[in-house]
Amino acid sequence: MRTPISTEQAPAAIGPYSQAVVYGDFVYTSGQIPLRPDGTLETGDIEAQTAQVFANLKAVLEAAGSGMDKVIKVTVFLKDMLLFARMNEVYARTFSEPYPARSTVEVARLPRDVAIEIEVVAHR
Repeated sequence: MRTPISTEQAPAAIGPYSQAVVYGDFVYTSGQIPLRPDGTLETGDIEAQTAQVFANLKAVLEAAGSGMDKVIKVTVFLKDMLLFARMNEVYARTFSEPYPARSTVEVARLPRDVAIEIEVVAHR
């Protein structure tokens, strides 16, 4: 059974999707961009944008009964791979060993022309 997750502690879905879906013992989040829960964008550097994305993901995971410590897979979408090292500094502060599996890809464009979007899969 799929259970949609919604929390006011993260930006509302702006389309026909859920912030996350719980299926069995796993939480699948939608991609989060550096949009604050009040709908304003974090327009600072990649470090600030990445921190906002992780804050959103943390809120969604907690609403689903999980947490950042239970993330098993991360997918990072970057507007420019030259931002990877700086994004990775924030990533390294967010997770501890054993680190989740991760894929990082450069994309041509992201919603609202942000520099980063991240989605995760976590255990509950």
